[in-house]
Amino acid sequence: MNKNKWVAAYNDIVKHLYETMDEALHTLGEALEISTEKAGKTSDLSKEDLDKVSGYVKRDVESAAHGLSAKSDDESLSEWFKFDIELIENFTLDAFLSVADKTRIQLAELEEHAKVHKYQSGEITIPGTFICDNCGKEIAFKTTSEIPVCPQCKATTFVRM
Repeated sequence: MNKNKWVAAYNDIVKHLYETMDEALHTLGEALEISTEKAGKTSDLSKEDLDKVSGYVKRDVESAAHGLSAKSDDESLSEWFKFDIELIENFTLDAFLSVADKTRIQLAELEEHAKVHKYQSGEITIPGTFICDNCGKEIAFKTTSEIPVCPQCKATTFVRM
């Protein structure tokens, strides 16, 4: 399986998600469904694979929304990504953060409680720093990437720092 296609689909879904949430009042779920359908028109991934990538986008948007709910400046964004946001290349950061902010508002309106999202090896995610659930090893991504197995203990579950 070509993970570059998954990374491209992830970024394409985020781009469409930004446009979709800007066009009308959609919930994150509705906007993701529309965005995934649009991304599917230019991707040769199966519907099942696109749905999986869409799930990764949803996970990351919800995680960012929870992380940004009490913060609102660039310093807190750097904290969330765990490195200087100016170093991030090839990523539609403004689009993603706009979607995350709209999602944050939706989450607040629904009074959802923050939950820890688990990340698995083989999944695609946005830039950030992750901690191995087993040994505590930190790994950082500066672009949309596939999560590898832990380079230290070979575990497969991580949490975003």
